[in-house]
Amino acid sequence: MQRRTKIVATLGPATDDIAVLTEMVRAGLDVARINFSHGAQGEHLRRIELVREAAQRAGKIVGILADLGGPKIRIEGFRDGPIQLAEGAPFALDPRLAPDAGTQGEVGIAYANLHKDVKAGDTLLLADGQIVLDVVAVEGPRVATKVRVGGPLSNRKGLNRQGGGISAPALSDKDHDDIRFAAANGIDYVAVSFARNAGDIREARERLRAVGGAGRIVAKIERHESIQNLPSILDETDVVMVARGDLGVEMGYAEVTGLQKTILHQARNKFRVAITATQMMESMIQNPVPTRAEVSDVANAVMDGTDAVMLSAESAVGRYPVKAVEAMSQVIQGAEKYQLSHSRARHRSEGHFGRNDEAIAMAVMYTANHMRVRAIVALTESGSTPLWMSRIRSDIPIYAFTRHAVTSRRVTLYRGVYPVQYDVTQPGTRQVDASIFARLLELRLVEPGDHVIVTSGPLSGVAGGTNAMQILKVTQG
Repeated sequence: MQRRTKIVATLGPATDDIAVLTEMVRAGLDVARINFSHGAQGEHLRRIELVREAAQRAGKIVGILADLGGPKIRIEGFRDGPIQLAEGAPFALDPRLAPDAGTQGEVGIAYANLHKDVKAGDTLLLADGQIVLDVVAVEGPRVATKVRVGGPLSNRKGLNRQGGGISAPALSDKDHDDIRFAAANGIDYVAVSFARNAGDIREARERLRAVGGAGRIVAKIERHESIQNLPSILDETDVVMVARGDLGVEMGYAEVTGLQKTILHQARNKFRVAITATQMMESMIQNPVPTRAEVSDVANAVMDGTDAVMLSAESAVGRYPVKAVEAMSQVIQGAEKYQLSHSRARHRSEGHFGRNDEAIAMAVMYTANHMRVRAIVALTESGSTPLWMSRIRSDIPIYAFTRHAVTSRRVTLYRGVYPVQYDVTQPGTRQVDASIFARLLELRLVEPGDHVIVTSGPLSGVAGGTNAMQILKVTQG
C-alpha cells in the first residue's frame, strides 16, 4: 500500500550533508521546509540546491516550502548570560534598552509597539509559555510586569500575549525581501507566519506574484485572531498549517487538540490542503525512536485527514534525521490501514459544483470508490483536478501526469497524489492512451488487465480545461 499522507521535513545543520538529505528523500521526504527565521539567504540557497540534487540522486520529485519569519515578537539579550526569574519578582520589557543590556530586572524587546498592545492586567508568555508575566503597568514604552511563573530565561526568546492582540503586521520588511528571494528561486510554497486575517494572505500572494513568483500560499494558524478569522483565511489561502506551538501558547494547550481537528475539518470542506506541525516527534531530536505518545499524535493527525505531517527540529538539528522520516512514514502507513473503512466518505451530497474540473473530480472519486479501479490518472497542467480528487478519502492512488516541473512539485503536498512526468500534448487519443499505459507499466504502478480512470480536457496543454473521464482497461504493447 502506498503512503498517502505526505511528509514535510525542515532543513538545518543536520541535513546539510548531501548523503543524509538523499537518504531522507529515499526514506519518504516529500516536501523540504526552509525556515527563513534562521540563517541568511546564501545559506537558504545552498539548501535549495541540496534538495534538488538529493531529489535527482534519489529519482524522486520533492517540493520546497519557504517559511517566512513573520513578526515573531522576541526579547533581546542579557548582559551576563541567562537569568533565573523567581515567582513574584518584578521584571520589565523596554524597547529602549540596548540589545545586550538585559539584567535580572529588565530586558529589551525587539517590538517597539508592545506598550500599545497591552495594558495592566494582561498576561504575557515567554519561552513558549514556560514563563508567565502579569502586566502591572505601562509606563511610556516600558511594560512593567510581575512574574507569576518563573524559570530560566535566555536571549531572544519569543513573547506572546495570552488571548492574542499583538498588532504587528504579518509581513515584515525582511519578509518582503525573502518573498523576492523565494520567487527568484522557484519556491513551490511560501508560508505566512502569524497570519491574522485573509488580508495578510492576500498581501503575501500579491507581493509574490508582483515579483514573478508562482508558488502557492500557506497560512500558518498560530494566532488567536487566525482562529477567529479561519473561514475567511481558508477562502483566501491555498494551504493551512496547524502551527501548534504558538497556537497553544496563545489559546492554551488544552485547546490545541480540538482546534487541530476543527482546522483540518474546515480545510477539507473548503478544498484546502492542510499540514499538521510542531513537536510531532520531538523526542527524536535526541532518541532514535519516537515515544508512544508521539506515535499516537502523528496517527491521529493522519486519521483526522491531514494532507501532511511535519518534522521541525527533529530533522533540522536532531541526531537522527533519516530515522525520523522513516519513523514518521511507518506511523503514517500504520494509521492509514485503519482508515480504509472510511474511504467511501460522503462528500458534497448537497449544493452545486462551481467548476467543471470539480464536477469531474467528484464523479471520478465516486466511480473509483464503487468499482474495481487500480489507479486514477489525471492529465493536468496546473494540478487543480488531482487536488479536487484528493479531498475525498480513498485508498486509490491518484497520478498527476504533467509536463510541468512546477506542477509536479506542487502536488507532492496533496494527500494521495503522486506526480508523474508526462507530456500531455501528444496528438491522437489512441496514442495518448497507449503512452499512458506504457508509462504506468514502466513505473510498475499497474498490470495489464487492470482498470484505470483517466481525466482530461478537450485541448491538451490548456490549464483548467478538464471536462472528461474515461474508464480504460490497461493493455500492453
